[in-house]
Amino acid sequence: MLVETKQMVPITKLQKQLTQTVRNLSDSGEAVYILKNNNMEAVLISYQEYEHLKEIEEIFEHFEIKNIVDTRMEKYNPKKNVSWDKIR
Repeated sequence: MLVETKQMVPITKLQKQLTQTVRNLSDSGEAVYILKNNNMEAVLISYQEYEHLKEIEEIFEHFEIKNIVDTRMEKYNPKKNVSWDKIR
């Protein structure tokens, strides 16, 4: 993944300029990549982008559940059902 260097901020600089960084993020909508010891440590994104990613995650979770149900239904045999009376 390519990241523009102007969007990379060392964590020490971020600590000093957090308010301004958040304002810039709100205005531009571009993520801020936080560096610690010259390594990517975290990403700061807008709340809208975060909500969007959470919605996508939820959609994928629904697909995973559907796949599990479909797989189980392929092997389902109603003749093997046990009545509640027998279980009691």
